[in-house]
Amino acid sequence: MKSKSVLLLLFIALMGLGGCKSKFFGKKMREPFTGNAYESNARFFRGTGKGESKNENIAQSKADMNAKAELAGQVNTTMKQVADQYLNEAGYEDNSETMEQFESITRQVMKTQIADLRKMGEKKYYDGEKYTAFIAYEIKKRKMLKFLKKQAELEQFQNTAAQKALIEMLQQEIDKLPEEDD
Repeated sequence: MKSKSVLLLLFIALMGLGGCKSKFFGKKMREPFTGNAYESNARFFRGTGKGESKNENIAQSKADMNAKAELAGQVNTTMKQVADQYLNEAGYEDNSETMEQFESITRQVMKTQIADLRKMGEKKYYDGEKYTAFIAYEIKKRKMLKFLKKQAELEQFQNTAAQKALIEMLQQEIDKLPEEDD
């Protein structure tokens, strides 16, 4: 009998904790620029950013920087995956040199500019104490890849085979993307 009452108390305590758990995180809120329309897909790299500050301009700058960092990370990750896949398939003897050149071009592009960057939207809020800004950007994948290809053609490579491999890889990726109106 004693064990049944202990089990019953334990069950009631666990149920009570389960009820508290949902309150722990608070009310779920939907932030601006969420959902499928703001996610990357076959045609676009997309990134969103959020910034908070007591100063409106700083909040906006943080949101802008976060959105662009998200985009740059997506582009860089995609390019590394493509380069790895291509180099493994092609079987080039000097993969490390080709990869270094490729990463150098990707870094250079990210430092100078992100090709065809378009602002999808921007929203600002003020709660009486601080500003919260949201920004969403997109880049057409086709234009970004064409820009990277042009950079590769202009870059001074020590090994022309590596340059040719990089340009060929980028063209193959461009050809895989859906056609669009330029």
